[in-house]
Amino acid sequence: MSKNFIEENKFKYVEAGEGQPIIVLHGLMGGLSNFDGVLNYFSKQGYKVIIPVLPIYTLPLLKTNVKNLAKFLKDFMAYKKIDKAILIGNSLGGHIALYFTKLNQKNVTALVLAGSSGLYEKSMGDTYPKRGNYEYIKKKTEEVFYDPKIATKETVDEIYESVNDRHKVIRTLTIAKSAIRHNMAKDLPKMSIPTCIIWGKNDSVTPPEVAIDFEKLMPNADLFWIEKCGHAPMMEHPDEFNKILKNWLTDRNL
Repeated sequence: MSKNFIEENKFKYVEAGEGQPIIVLHGLMGGLSNFDGVLNYFSKQGYKVIIPVLPIYTLPLLKTNVKNLAKFLKDFMAYKKIDKAILIGNSLGGHIALYFTKLNQKNVTALVLAGSSGLYEKSMGDTYPKRGNYEYIKKKTEEVFYDPKIATKETVDEIYESVNDRHKVIRTLTIAKSAIRHNMAKDLPKMSIPTCIIWGKNDSVTPPEVAIDFEKLMPNADLFWIEKCGHAPMMEHPDEFNKILKNWLTDRNL
């Protein structure tokens, strides 16, 4: 991460810039560094960009679910005295943003979803990476991206460490099951928040039809595609991701 962590109260986060708050929510296996491009760009465009570390591995097991991660976001915003924010979520982060919005529409200026779960994703519970097999982990990590080179050794090492930590494995599977349980299809038509959907054309985790369904179900959504791109567009094509989002925010006067 290009910025230093701030640790206050029970929260750990990075923050840069001044202005309209943007809160970025990372995915289940996604580190905060995945959003370096977003942090560096939007913090210079009149936004205060904040990326909290989600307590995926530190909540009590019975509270390790999408609902309690949305509650964590509520507590974090209250602690930071942020009444309204633009929420950007990738993968599980998108799902948390959606669940939070369902309960707190008045606190959300806009939603930005990239490879979001909430409707359908290939469950990690079905083919959870084999512990101890580094090559298998490497292959699975590379499959998340269109360009396998995006899966750096550092990224693979991080995931390898997670899948060989029993404590993390149990929580990862618990969250994956919770994501399937908390399907948002019935809730989306009630969410009138401006929503920007940025999706990789080659996403194999949340395939393109998921993005099309999000756009159909949400009354105020715009869908943008990024070619030659997998599950994490802000990592694979940071400049294009930022350009699409900046233009959309300008068009929407946000």
